[in-house]
Order: sequence, then C-alpha cells, then structure tokens
Amino acid sequence: MTTGTLYLVPNLLGAVAPETVLPAQTLDIARRLTYWAVETPKPARAFLKTLDLPNAIAALDIQPLPPLSPDAAAVDSDALAALLAPCLSGTDLGILTDAGCPGVADPGAPLVALAHRRGVPVKPLVGPSSLLLALMASGMNGQRFTFHGYLPIPEDARVQTLRHLEQESRRQQHATQIFIETPYRNAALLASIIRALHPESRLCVAADLTLAGETVITRPILEWRDADGAVYQKRPAIFLLQG
Repeated sequence: MTTGTLYLVPNLLGAVAPETVLPAQTLDIARRLTYWAVETPKPARAFLKTLDLPNAIAALDIQPLPPLSPDAAAVDSDALAALLAPCLSGTDLGILTDAGCPGVADPGAPLVALAHRRGVPVKPLVGPSSLLLALMASGMNGQRFTFHGYLPIPEDARVQTLRHLEQESRRQQHATQIFIETPYRNAALLASIIRALHPESRLCVAADLTLAGETVITRPILEWRDADGAVYQKRPAIFLLQG
C-alpha cells in the first residue's frame, strides 16, 4: 500500500508576509495539506490563515504534537501512532511548530523517527531556521558548533555554564556555542555573559531574524560592556559564543 509523505514545514519567525521568507514550493505544499501535527494549534491556525488556503481552516485536521522531551521513552507512542495514521492510509501530513523548523530545537523528531520506522517518506521543506541564520551571520566557526538550548536561570549556575561553554569552545578549535533565552530574560543573560567571560571571547547576539527590526552584532566581550541590554528585552534572540 502506498503511504503518504510526512512534510516538515518551517514556520515564520514573526509577523511577516510568508512569501518574503518561504519559497514557492514550501507554500504550495503547505496550502494543499489537510492533515497537520502541530506544536500549538492556535499559532498554527494563525500561520495557516496567512497562506490564502483553498479550504477553510475549520476543514483542516490539526492535532497537537506530544510535548518536546529529552527523554524519548517518555513520548506517548500511541499518540504518535495516531498522528501518523493519515500517512499510513495514503494521505500526506505536515508537521508545523510555533516558529522555525520542526525537529530543530522544536518538537517533531519523535514523529519523524516513527515515520522512518513505518516506511513513511519524510521530506523537509526549505524555510527559516533562526539557529542557522544566526550562525551564518555571526562570522563564527560554522564547521564546529553546538546548540545548548536554554541555560540555567539561577545566576551562579548560569555563570558556571557560560564559563564551561567558553572553555569547550577553546578546547574544540574555537567551536561556536549557541544558546537561547526567554526574551524577557535576555538582558539578564547578556549581563551574566559580560560579567563571566574573558574580554577577548567573542559574542554574537542575533535578534528579530527575518523581521523588520533584525540586528546581528558580533564583537569581543570587552566591547559589549557598554551595551544596553534593555534593547534585547522581549525580542527573540540567538546568542553565539566563541572562546
């Protein structure tokens, strides 16, 4: 029996016209899909409404993905099987997260893994990934890099982690260390970085990528000391460190 295809559909990184950041092929495929597995249904519907769909949103089957978990065994296998059912019946299915690319610092990987086990074709579509855009624009090592997600919130633990990442970068031929923070804590994270790290280490802060207010700034820690961290408050940002 022929199966459907599982499409990984990148979402916008903010409020912009879809055609400014998504290729025509990605838009064409997204417009014809009627089954969706999504991170959060409400933002998924908001995105899909921007695509000028041929069918009403209410006609789409939009189901939530299991929450992102570092423990693969904790993911509900029955829920995943139910999500993949359209593909096993011959119908295409799309994965959509709240922003950026499914499976990259976002949910989606367990469903993709199940698709591989069940023989369902998996097709990633082209679209914005904030991590890769930030790395491209940073001027840092793009041959060796690691994404660490969110750092600890308590100051002592955060400083300890930052110093460890700085040491790892030096040890691994100046490998780029990438991490993020909840936007309303960006200023606190920047202050910790400035206090904790060597003046000659380099930091890039890439904020509002693909949006009208986009800024990407790379400079030594020493030159960040006079920066106003408040300018990054409530802005989605990627932090990149090179020791």
